Amino acid sequence: MMTTMMTAKRLLYNLKYTANQFKLLSTLKNKLGMGQWEQEKQKFLAMPIEEKRKLYKSKGSFVTISDIPTWKEYAAKTTLPKKAEILPSQKIDSSKNQSLVDLVSIYRGDITTLEVDAIVNAANSSLLGGGGVDGAIHRAAGPLLVEECKTLGGCPTGEARITGGYLLPAKYVIHTVGPQGEKPDLLAKCYRNSLNLMKENNLKTIAFSCISTGVYGYPQEPASKVATYEVR
Repeated sequence: MMTTMMTAKRLLYNLKYTANQFKLLSTLKNKLGMGQWEQEKQKFLAMPIEEKRKLYKSKGSFVTISDIPTWKEYAAKTTLPKKAEILPSQKIDSSKNQSLVDLVSIYRGDITTLEVDAIVNAANSSLLGGGGVDGAIHRAAGPLLVEECKTLGGCPTGEARITGGYLLPAKYVIHTVGPQGEKPDLLAKCYRNSLNLMKENNLKTIAFSCISTGVYGYPQEPASKVATYEVR
């Protein structure tokens, strides 16, 4: 009886010890994983551009700002659609138009090939990747992007978070979660908060994907009006 009790106590002790070991190993693993993405993030940010270009997952295919016509250049060669109506709550300061046409561009192509300071990912609230442009950005950036995203604790609708770009031509990825359905106030917050992160991190160039216009069902034309107004 005594032997059985001692054996049971030893077993409980060993189980407790094993559980503590597992907890310690898990903690160390998490710390090591975090250290890896942090170290790699800084390495990519400090890397000379010619060296980083050899590592792009786009196999050396990339698009720079100088490759994309400005809105002014685009408009000169294109028959533009009818003038868009603004939302009742929007007031347009036309005095900014002349400077903006030389700063804003419309690009149709693969956002994961853009060599800019930041691209904006139309993310889901988990920030752990998904379908469409979200999945494409995660695949092109490599596995360290999701490791950094795991540390952010998700992102509510309308807000934005910033991570490194890793194997992307872009230095950073700004993740924002758009609304499901046509909710202009929340969509406007996505653009506004992304631009605020751009400013806070002293970034000069940014490329937005179309937020919420895929499976989230925001109609494209109303979404484009919100986007252009907020960028203005």
